Amino acid sequence: MSRLVGLVVLVAACGGEAAPEGPDAGAGVDAALPGPPTAAELLARIANCDQVVGGPFSLDSSGPATVSICGLPNAVFWKAELDVDCDGKMSSKCSLSTDPAYQDQTAATDSLGDPLDAAALPYVVVPGKSTRFDYRAAGLAMGSVFAVIYKDQVQYGVAGDVGPTAIIGEASYRMAELLGIDPDPRTGGTDDEVAYIGFTGMAAIVDPIEDHDRAVSLGEGLATALLAH
Repeated sequence: MSRLVGLVVLVAACGGEAAPEGPDAGAGVDAALPGPPTAAELLARIANCDQVVGGPFSLDSSGPATVSICGLPNAVFWKAELDVDCDGKMSSKCSLSTDPAYQDQTAATDSLGDPLDAAALPYVVVPGKSTRFDYRAAGLAMGSVFAVIYKDQVQYGVAGDVGPTAIIGEASYRMAELLGIDPDPRTGGTDDEVAYIGFTGMAAIVDPIEDHDRAVSLGEGLATALLAH
């Protein structure tokens, strides 16, 4: 049963009568309202790649190119692993001493014009522009909301950095941490499947990009709409 149908059934079951008055009025209906989409619901929605819009990509520099980017209504998705990106603002968690590949910049900048803070902001790395895929042409931008799914967890973030043109499957230190993945840029990350759903269009862009609460609320709404298609 869909979320919308379930709500209609709930209202019908109440006989269309006016809500009771008093301090607890409406409490039963509120309790029955659906919450944000679950990992299982989103994974079921992206079970099949019916429209390939990019790829193929590799998971690392020496691996085979087997990962496609798939199209959905107002979204794209891919399934890869998660390598930890620690670029951007220098911190005790992200620096040359913690990550030999560290760079002090990100493709996106915050509202002050500074690089993003990988240790504090959950973000996703999108592949660089190539004949395989052009994230801008696909409707994504720096700041576009992403839902990232790992096992039974869903976390929301933004597109915050651009990576290699032929490799896919990278997210920030903080995104890994929120998903329960070891965020250490040297030894962390996971080879297990991680799903990335990027929402397209101007309405999916978080401004300012560092407003994570806004990313979560916007992402939950867009994910709910995606399940309705």
